[in-house]
Amino acid sequence: MSTQDLPDQLGELVTEFNEVPEPDKLQLLLEFSRSLPELPARLGEHPEELEQVTECQSPLFLTVELDGTGDDAPVNLFFSAPAEAPTTRGFASILHEGLNGLPASQVLSVPDDLPERFGLTRLVSPLRMRGMSAMLGRIKRQIQARQAV
Repeated sequence: MSTQDLPDQLGELVTEFNEVPEPDKLQLLLEFSRSLPELPARLGEHPEELEQVTECQSPLFLTVELDGTGDDAPVNLFFSAPAEAPTTRGFASILHEGLNGLPASQVLSVPDDLPERFGLTRLVSPLRMRGMSAMLGRIKRQIQARQAV
């Protein structure tokens, strides 16, 4: 699986998933679910600042902040997902680890087929895969909205 069109940190995650035998991919996803950072207190106290990704089977909320303006503004991602939703949390954690801190232009250029590149399509339901695609779409849309302000 080619990763040349991905930012380095995201490409490394795709490679990591594709080097793991198929039976172990879900375990790796579960490990990622445990490393999703908690919301900062300022967001936890204001859940209205988070957008729900309704395509996810489990309640997942996210928001994007930009450190500055323009295409080079670093992107900060924040996710909220319940502990009893490990697949959803795992996808969110992958996106956080792979995209957080990157310039807005790099995040916006991530191909929409990213979720399929992790080799999970035979292991998780199509509905869950659509959830990860929706997370990426919401992230991109929020970046574009914040850049337009």
